[in-house]
Amino acid sequence: MNRYPLWKYGLMALTLVVSLLYTLPNFYGESPAVQISAARSSAQVDAAVKDKVLGQLNAAGLVPTAVLPGTDTLKLRFKDVEQQIKAKDVIQQSLGENYIVALNLLSNTPEWLSGIGAKPMFLGLDLRGGVHFLLEVDMKAAVDKQMQKMGSSIRRELKDKKVRYGRVSLERDSVSVQLRDAETVDQTMAVLKKAMPDIVLTPSKTEGNFRVVASFSQASLSQMKTDAVAQNITTLHNRVNELGVAEPIIQQQGEGRIVVQLPGVQDTAKAKDILGRTASLEVRMAETDPAKHMEAQNGNVPAGYELLPMAGVRKGQTETILIKKEVELTGDNIVKAEPRYDQNNNPVIGIELDSLGASIFRDLTRENVGKNMAIVLVERGKGEVITAPRINAELGGSFVIEGGGMTVKEASDISLLVRAGSLAAPMNIVEERTIGPSLGKENIQKGFNSTLYGFVAIAVFMMIYYRMFGVVSAVALAVNVLFLLALLSMLQATLTLPGIAAIALALGMAIDSNVLINERIREEIRNGMSPQMAISEGYRHAFATILDSNVTTFIAGGALFLFGSGAVKGFAVVHCLGILTSMFSAVFFSRGLVNLIYGYRRRLTSLAV
Repeated sequence: MNRYPLWKYGLMALTLVVSLLYTLPNFYGESPAVQISAARSSAQVDAAVKDKVLGQLNAAGLVPTAVLPGTDTLKLRFKDVEQQIKAKDVIQQSLGENYIVALNLLSNTPEWLSGIGAKPMFLGLDLRGGVHFLLEVDMKAAVDKQMQKMGSSIRRELKDKKVRYGRVSLERDSVSVQLRDAETVDQTMAVLKKAMPDIVLTPSKTEGNFRVVASFSQASLSQMKTDAVAQNITTLHNRVNELGVAEPIIQQQGEGRIVVQLPGVQDTAKAKDILGRTASLEVRMAETDPAKHMEAQNGNVPAGYELLPMAGVRKGQTETILIKKEVELTGDNIVKAEPRYDQNNNPVIGIELDSLGASIFRDLTRENVGKNMAIVLVERGKGEVITAPRINAELGGSFVIEGGGMTVKEASDISLLVRAGSLAAPMNIVEERTIGPSLGKENIQKGFNSTLYGFVAIAVFMMIYYRMFGVVSAVALAVNVLFLLALLSMLQATLTLPGIAAIALALGMAIDSNVLINERIREEIRNGMSPQMAISEGYRHAFATILDSNVTTFIAGGALFLFGSGAVKGFAVVHCLGILTSMFSAVFFSRGLVNLIYGYRRRLTSLAV
């Protein structure tokens, strides 16, 4: 009656061992480190970079405690934060801007635990720390970008309506359209007023200066800046989702600044790279005339053109291409970008355009058959030509970028940036902090103490009031905490201070289940049942009540998770997991311990309850 079969005891032992193994990594802590990764596709983190870095560090008297080379990164572990910060400055000065040098925290978990997938749980900024960025939006660049788009739209509208125009040039805060006579000025005004009613048009009909100047109103400029920040926040959310960071905080601070907090982030260098890059794709026409290219290389760049490097160049070679400054198509019209493989198994990037982009691209390729079109990747205000293929026929709403020598990683990174959305304006990282455990030490200590003191108080009360059954309840309570920590570690959840509060609440709910069981056993004994029957009936009758109370509480926790955000969602995750572990420990595990103590006694006359 009160004996578990052998397999149930085996299950209890197995869950204990697994929980211990997956909880252990949380007690090893972390050590400060510096992580190095390439900022540009042409830079490589290889053995030469490793030797150079170690040589510079040795010369500065900074010897890392461990060197951990990866596929595309190099991590150096140091004994304290002071050495870590000094080493970062030395490495950054040595390698220059082609490499990302970021502060990091590496787990001290032994390799044998890491080998079975046992990792410490993530802690939020209020406990473990993480990465804090303060980004400033370049508002001038945002306005300039909209000016360029307005210039492209003007060209397209005038071309569609067959209005002859001269040069369309970007001035300080306006777009100027050169025209041949007063009649054409009137035609241009009529066309643009109908197609673009939101812009301010100023005609000029003086002799020798026939033109229309287009600009944005002050209200439009103000709204444009607001939209730029909003679009950048949305784009950053998409990029952080691509990184898989749990519970990020991305919010506006002031007029043109954005705060990004990535709690528990492991790869700070990758986060800094993805967030800091302002990559966007542009389609422009290329000039392949060797004579013009040679003149441009000699410093005589034709008006309306610029000389850009090819992105696929390797090993110190230099190759440039002459392209028009006029942007025909931007990344705003891209709806899908993903890495693929061509028929020769080489990595390429598949691009799909929206309806407007497809229409523009179709007209562009139809009108320029036989010419070269450049696909330009713009990062941090600097452009690189990925490829400049010859247009052989009219193309539709999808095409493939085949960068010469493009690696799988480059194709994946470029696809990620384009897929996540283009930034409305470049952003500069004006403040970067890697928040270490020291800042959250007080919170961790207070949270740990509150949970510990609560556990001890509950355990002492239970043992005094329920005697042996109180001891069983206290052991089940400790097992519940162990199971909960193991689950959080397995799921790699982010634990915050509200999460610690949820752990304390889980202890209260778990002991409440044991109180119900113990009181029910007491009641059965008072009703004249035998001790063995009282144990069996006490657990059976109490289970329905325990199940009902936990299910209703679980529903409330689920609602918090679905409709909450940030710290509320973190609380809900730990709360729901705590309900599951408390059901297992308070009912199944405690019953197993009681069965071990009393189940094999044939002549049991009383219970210490």
